[in-house]
Amino acid sequence: MDQIIISPSKYVQGEDTIAKIGDYIKPLGQKAAILADSFVTGLVGDTVKKSCADAGIEQRMEEFGGECSRAEIDRLMEIFKAEGSDVVVGIGGGKTLDTAKAIGFYHKIPVVVVPTIASTDAPTSALAVIYTPEGEFSEYLLFPSNPNLVIMDTKIIAGAPVRLLVAGIGDALSTYFEARANGLSGKATMAGGLPTKAAQALAKLCYDTLLADGYKAKVAVENRVSSTAVKNIIEANTLLSGLGFESSGLAAAHAIHNGLTKLEECHHLYHGEKVAFGTLTQMLLENAPMEEIQEVLTLCRSVGLPTNLFDMGVKELDHAKLMEVAEASCAEGETIHNMPFPVTPEMVYAAMLSAHQIGLK
Repeated sequence: MDQIIISPSKYVQGEDTIAKIGDYIKPLGQKAAILADSFVTGLVGDTVKKSCADAGIEQRMEEFGGECSRAEIDRLMEIFKAEGSDVVVGIGGGKTLDTAKAIGFYHKIPVVVVPTIASTDAPTSALAVIYTPEGEFSEYLLFPSNPNLVIMDTKIIAGAPVRLLVAGIGDALSTYFEARANGLSGKATMAGGLPTKAAQALAKLCYDTLLADGYKAKVAVENRVSSTAVKNIIEANTLLSGLGFESSGLAAAHAIHNGLTKLEECHHLYHGEKVAFGTLTQMLLENAPMEEIQEVLTLCRSVGLPTNLFDMGVKELDHAKLMEVAEASCAEGETIHNMPFPVTPEMVYAAMLSAHQIGLK
């Protein structure tokens, strides 16, 4: 099997970068389909419109409905197709960006993603997570190429609620551990081959950056200021985690996240908050050293990530429901089968209960 690493064509990170978005879009197209939810439109809509107008780009801004579902993708595709758009721009959170990537794929036009938060590693990937209209995980949609352009405005991201940055830390936390497991199993990564040493190094750098700067970044954003630590965590949550997971592989942590969408009590949680517990569960599943588990627990507690099921909103342990989560985690085609040993629902169930107990404060 070949070794493969994939990435966006261009990644731009800096303060007030969104004010120059027109200049960055211009080489990709002249009629921009811009997708954002109502809050993001109010936050940056005028800036984006002015920048596009100054660059001579026609644009149509449309409101995102809130869920990256097949129905929402189809609705927006019809609107932008009628406009004759030749580049699609997603501005906002992970579901907005995934929807823009899907539209670009089906319309065969360039894709620009502009996160206003650093809560997931979705922006850089050639992947979208499709949900049902009710918010349950449905499927992964894989694309032949990554976004053409990723723009990260650190000033906007630092001004977002701290919980979103922390959720991004939770998502990025899994990168190294899933990459390590996938490397041991020798299974194909999301990039379609074996990991390169570069991709594995990025995954480890992601984890090291979280340990070094995660708490410092949280404190800065709580005070609504940016700092070197904030900028480092934005890069870790987005670029390092994105390239690390995609070209080094997913394993149990994200599959357990997908299983947790079956628990109604967890629907209020962000993606990365569930992934953090999925990472702890994976570590129990693979019998990781207790010292390493404690290191992860310390990081999670310092930034406010959940370390047990009660933290996640579960009132009491319903063992039948937990087994449903475990069974969903082990569904055919799930990334849990990239672990370096066969995994059964019973094993996941046991690991979840153990992770919960160890994670209780």
